[in-house]
Amino acid sequence: MKIISSEDHRKHFPKGELFGGEFVRPFECPERWEHIVNRLKVCGFDDFAAPDPLDWAPVRKIHTGPFLEFLKNAWAMWEAEGFNGEAVPTVFAARRMQQREPNHIDGKLGYFSMALETAITAGTWEAAQASAAIAQTGQRLISAGAQTAFSLCRPPGHHAASDLYGGYCFLNNAAIAAQGYLDAGAKRVAILDPDFHHGNGTQDIFYARGDVLFVSLHGDPMDAFPHFLGFADETGSGPGEGFNVNYPLPPGTPYSVWGDALNQGLERIRNYSPDVLIISLGVDTYENDPISFFKLKSDDFTDYGARIAGVGLPTHFVMEGGYAVEEIGTNTVNVLQGYLGA
Repeated sequence: MKIISSEDHRKHFPKGELFGGEFVRPFECPERWEHIVNRLKVCGFDDFAAPDPLDWAPVRKIHTGPFLEFLKNAWAMWEAEGFNGEAVPTVFAARRMQQREPNHIDGKLGYFSMALETAITAGTWEAAQASAAIAQTGQRLISAGAQTAFSLCRPPGHHAASDLYGGYCFLNNAAIAAQGYLDAGAKRVAILDPDFHHGNGTQDIFYARGDVLFVSLHGDPMDAFPHFLGFADETGSGPGEGFNVNYPLPPGTPYSVWGDALNQGLERIRNYSPDVLIISLGVDTYENDPISFFKLKSDDFTDYGARIAGVGLPTHFVMEGGYAVEEIGTNTVNVLQGYLGA
């Protein structure tokens, strides 16, 4: 299995995030990447590659021009105002307010952001581009005939919608990869998102499309971030009706229940008969994850990797969340080993 990664992820490292009424060290941190890489090497994964240059064509099909322009210029605009801290919004375009992009950077941040915990720093845009390129490079390998690849993306992407960032995400790496597969000739693509948090951005991007099936297992949004998307009755619209499948699960969900939902989701994917399967691989379903409430144990990740392999599709793993930093390497690699039958 080829692993695509880049040291450019280190360019994005906010000093703090708002959690529980306090500014704390971000849960999404560079050590996540380091623990995964170290565990990969210990377990004999040695086929590492740097990403190819970013191809903007599929990115522009996923994200709007004004949003990309905002991400490109946000830090420079923030600095131009003389602000000393990191760029975080202080106001949002809420219900019954005008949905117009302001001129001032403070307003732009609130217009394009879905959550307050995600700061923009001097290196965020460069790191986000590298992360998308990592996903694209894995896509090209599989489009050229590889059976599998692991895109070790950081920052993650599944909360980023066509014109929104947040949840630690800026560009939607899995969605960009999916568009790349379609542009390369695939007719149908499936995305399975087993991250604890609902992939609201991925759902939003493909909600009215029938060429991408989105299947998500996640914490019930009545109890878990992002709270306002991810309910079971969200099934797609127009040409996308029936191609969005959510399995919201309650606090304390054990692997026996989670695994049943996974089996149902995999059956939906089999019936869809896609050309390729993308896994938005978040391992924050782990029992000791600090910002999640499922109860999967490390061995469970091996088992569900094997279940994914049983679908028999070319499979592209794209890294998303997982915040039990000391265990993230073990849990991530367990999925890959389970998939490979190692």
